[in-house]
Amino acid sequence: MIEAAFKGRLGSFDLDAEFTAPGQGVTALFGPSGCGKTTVLRSIAGLMRLPAGRLVVNGVTWQDGRRFVPPHRRAMGYVFQEASLFPHLSIEANLTFGMRRQKAPARIGLDEVIDLLGIGRLFDRHPTQLSGGERQRVAIGRALLSQPELLLMDEPLSALDRFSKDDILPYLERLHAALSIPVLYVSHDIAEVERLADTLVLMEAGRVRAAGPIADVLANPALPLIRLPDPAAVIDGTVIATDPRYGLSEVAVRGGVMTVPGLLGAVGTRRRLRVLARDISLGRHAPQDTTILNALTARIEGAEETADHQVTVRLRLGADGMGAALVARVSRKSWDMLGLRTGETIVARLKAVALVEPARQAAPQHDKSGIQARPWQS
Repeated sequence: MIEAAFKGRLGSFDLDAEFTAPGQGVTALFGPSGCGKTTVLRSIAGLMRLPAGRLVVNGVTWQDGRRFVPPHRRAMGYVFQEASLFPHLSIEANLTFGMRRQKAPARIGLDEVIDLLGIGRLFDRHPTQLSGGERQRVAIGRALLSQPELLLMDEPLSALDRFSKDDILPYLERLHAALSIPVLYVSHDIAEVERLADTLVLMEAGRVRAAGPIADVLANPALPLIRLPDPAAVIDGTVIATDPRYGLSEVAVRGGVMTVPGLLGAVGTRRRLRVLARDISLGRHAPQDTTILNALTARIEGAEETADHQVTVRLRLGADGMGAALVARVSRKSWDMLGLRTGETIVARLKAVALVEPARQAAPQHDKSGIQARPWQS
């Protein structure tokens, strides 16, 4: 568990942020520019010392009152917006630079980092010979080889173009799946957060507005995320069957089973699904004579008129309303014509599901994974 609390004034900016995060997985610090995300991250790294601060990482106190562990003694890796590699050193030398200072047994080795990040063929080059995405992968590798107990990533994709972002995201997903160390990931891009994060810390004007599992924070009616122009729900599930004849997989989620195009791996494989609010229609009965494959029983948890003539409907899968959270956006006319009410059990018809596929094992001679999130008409 990570326990963080920082309070202080920086010029005209007041920070009063407190949250806890799990000791594994990716926790995203999300919010608009200037809300204090990077200040919190730099405070966790010990690069900034506010008047009041407390930080406990997996039971070890790094800061509390007069106790302040300096940055070089904190078992953490830091990945900045820019890769910040040593330009005069080869990629191999950049990667191994921090390894010489490590006295504790290595939790992650050079070969594992090379395999996870697909950077073996870059060893003899220098940073100026790499693309932006390649440099950032090397920076992540260097941070991992410092054997951190906590990995901090400060908007690591913000300086990259769209192509480079699409290139590096699968490697971040691979790290997420392979590493047991916790990651604190700063971003103001909701699509990145939905794709990578397990836990979401929502910040606003120097305060923590909410913190918790990403699915719950996205669907919380008291928070602004549900009022975004194109809100979405993220759902983690497990493959329970595949159909090679039709190229389909069945993925069990809390409260139901979704049919998703593609052969998604062996039974038991974990998958993350993303469903846009605009891709859900509501009805009282399962549809007939339709191409829609996913019609799931759900209960209406609540509804708010979030835009002119539109209603945002919060759903929970399952007849008991205890399953995964979904958000649907329907017209006010449709809502009134069906006479829908909070607490009712209805059928959620999913017109499309976005599947975030896992990164494939990168071949040593090939740098592009070719994997990205894409919408499937279901």
